[in-house]
Amino acid sequence: MSDATEAAPVETAARAPGLVARLRDNDIWFSFTRSPITVISAVVTLLLLLSALFAPLIAPHDPFDPATLSIMDSFFPPAWTGEGDPRFLLGTDDQGRDILSTILYGMRISLAVGFASVLFAMVVGVTLGLLAGYLGGVVDSVIMRIADVQLTFPAILIALLIDGVARGVAGPNSYQDIVFGVLVLSIGLSFWVQYARTVRGSVLVEKNKEYVLAARLIGLRPWTIMVKHVLPNVLGPVLVIATINLALAIITEATLSFLGVGVPPTQPSLGTLIRIGNDFLFSGEWWITIFPGITLAILALSVNLLGDWLRDALNPKLR
Repeated sequence: MSDATEAAPVETAARAPGLVARLRDNDIWFSFTRSPITVISAVVTLLLLLSALFAPLIAPHDPFDPATLSIMDSFFPPAWTGEGDPRFLLGTDDQGRDILSTILYGMRISLAVGFASVLFAMVVGVTLGLLAGYLGGVVDSVIMRIADVQLTFPAILIALLIDGVARGVAGPNSYQDIVFGVLVLSIGLSFWVQYARTVRGSVLVEKNKEYVLAARLIGLRPWTIMVKHVLPNVLGPVLVIATINLALAIITEATLSFLGVGVPPTQPSLGTLIRIGNDFLFSGEWWITIFPGITLAILALSVNLLGDWLRDALNPKLR
């Protein structure tokens, strides 16, 4: 009898599905594998992320090292043209920097600003949305009226306003040292409203459910209830917004850099490279702006497609 009892847990454990099996049977994984466009977008996004992350190992040149640059190498066309140089596959810019290398390093800056600004906007928006939805009353009215006012202004205008204030406060010399933080702050404060409004709506539904009422009954503090019980149940829409906003943040950073209020030309992002190349576009040096522009478009498109898929995959009405 004891042998049969001891064998039962072993047989049960053997029949328990493993991690791979659970992942294969998951609805989200099934939706992902059945969408060729989503798979291609994920592969492209992963390749671009890895290329930016390992740029020092992949890039054939270091575009940020003045000792390796030569003005004699400036304005070389792509290597496959008649006047190209095999050392520079995609050509060089006005400072003799290799375009391929500047794109790889520029993606690092664009992605870093994008991820940091989305994380900042998510923290601010989710926090304010939790407070507005759970506490209600005056707190809800004040936060939502501020959000309504901000929605009347375009995101790029708010970013330009914050950037201008930072320039005036810090001064031209100190601004270059804080330009990354200013970009993250200006873009993040432009996107927090979406998170706040979405989380607030979800919290209004969740706070009247039984598990929240039970948590109140046993005497848990409001902040503990919001963070430990309500927040995990409202994160689904937040992840979708964050994925879509990543592409928007990258484009916003590129727009600011194109307008000349982003990172300095000595350490350019994709937007700065496009702005630099735009000055020489009509003189025949098309490659300086075309290749960074194509990279930016592919990066934004692939992330957007992933965001669209994630939105549909997490929507229970579409399952």
